[in-house]
Amino acid sequence: MANHEEQFKKLVSHAKEYGFIFPSSEIYDGLAAVYDYGEYGSELKKNIRDYWWKSMVQMHENIVGIDSSIFMHPTIWKASGHVDAFNDPMIDNKDSKKRYRADVLIEDYCAKIEAKIDKEVEKAAKRFGEAFDKQQFITTNPRVLEYTQKIADITHRMNHDLEVNDLADLKKLVEELEIACPISGTKNWTDIRQFNLMFDTKIGSVSDEANTIYLRPETAQGIFVNFLNVQKTGRMKIPFGIAQTGKAFRNEIVARQFVFRMREFEQMEMQFFCAPGTEMEWFRYWKEERMKWHLSLGMQPENYRFHDHEKLAHYANAATDIEFNFMFGFKELEGIHSRTDYDLSRHQEFSGKKLQYFDSERNESYVPYVVETSIGLDRMVLAVLSHAFCEEKLEDGTERVVMRIPAKIAPYKVAVLPLVKKDGMPEKAREILEMLQPLYMCQYEEKDTIGRRYRRQDAIGTPFCVTVDSDTLTGNTVTVRHRDSMEQERVSVDRLAAYIAEKMK
Repeated sequence: MANHEEQFKKLVSHAKEYGFIFPSSEIYDGLAAVYDYGEYGSELKKNIRDYWWKSMVQMHENIVGIDSSIFMHPTIWKASGHVDAFNDPMIDNKDSKKRYRADVLIEDYCAKIEAKIDKEVEKAAKRFGEAFDKQQFITTNPRVLEYTQKIADITHRMNHDLEVNDLADLKKLVEELEIACPISGTKNWTDIRQFNLMFDTKIGSVSDEANTIYLRPETAQGIFVNFLNVQKTGRMKIPFGIAQTGKAFRNEIVARQFVFRMREFEQMEMQFFCAPGTEMEWFRYWKEERMKWHLSLGMQPENYRFHDHEKLAHYANAATDIEFNFMFGFKELEGIHSRTDYDLSRHQEFSGKKLQYFDSERNESYVPYVVETSIGLDRMVLAVLSHAFCEEKLEDGTERVVMRIPAKIAPYKVAVLPLVKKDGMPEKAREILEMLQPLYMCQYEEKDTIGRRYRRQDAIGTPFCVTVDSDTLTGNTVTVRHRDSMEQERVSVDRLAAYIAEKMK
């Protein structure tokens, strides 16, 4: 665990040093849980967003995109349940004066038990060698079974307490597990109380209650209130989806783990409208489709798992998370929820406007059911960076830090490098750069030795380095160096663009 923490600190430091992610307002000592994306981070973020949009909108003829406003009529948040029920259970330690989410404290406790299971598996794997059957071991070993059951019991009780809002029993659970404050080390806790996560502000010139509006805590409601607008203007037939990406805001008290949980973040959401009774079929479909999308990036299947919800939100009849194995363990990356007709029915009730669809095949009008896919873009950036960050010892005894970012979403695809800064090489390199720029994000570098320039491109995750040397000037070929293997190939300048396109697949 300590090793993972060390690695995570190194990743955060690397992200800042190499222009991926900076603490916001840093020259004013920063603002907690708010971050700015630098020149490479913003490119990576854009590439992930575009990759999602292409797979969701461009590749589906029955899904369209919108961009709804951040400010919305305050009654929308009453209808959605956010005004009354968008809360986190908070608990304070009386000695450190620090505030925590009670459910996160309990989840962290369970993560420590999971770490014990991992240790048992590691020990057994060493003992049995190649004959080791992990699946059999975790389903039969008494100690592992005891740990697994303990996690299940704790999680079940916590979920029940949260569902019925039994905050007294939730506090009792924290006390029974003897959870201590990470800062003071004491177990001197206050009672747990609910804390609403929405940011509010005033609109207009008069600062009174009637003018209170909220910064949206999610992008989904902007889709629901535009359901009929899109359906009619796009002449959409059910089943169809509406996608959008954009900023959302939550006043997280316990914002932590870098860009994993922030106060200002970006979501990529798609709401899929379908006929009542077909929602479970579509829930299964989107569950499979979304996992395929993640795996298409090539970040190994063992880094992902489904986590079906035991405790369902008041609007859902099925829910699952796609969890990713971050440096701090498996955590939620994307949610797939069957939301029934809750959202449209509530907006119909609160607005007094009909939000129904006439189904000519069924010859009836109904409020559609909805299956949602919702992924945090910042979390996706963190998943990619966590997976990509690699410290390598090379055969010659030197070391390098390489970001193995999947080529299709890497911030810069190609670096064009003249071997030396003379003999017409920079001029030829710039010609090649101009040829590639319309196709790819490219960098040009001529300062430092070629080895140092390679290391710098490794550190920002550039998949291909194109080196121009004396042979380029005579034979019109370049050396293409591959980031991950460091292998080099001689390629004709005429087929360079096609070669890179082929390797990007």
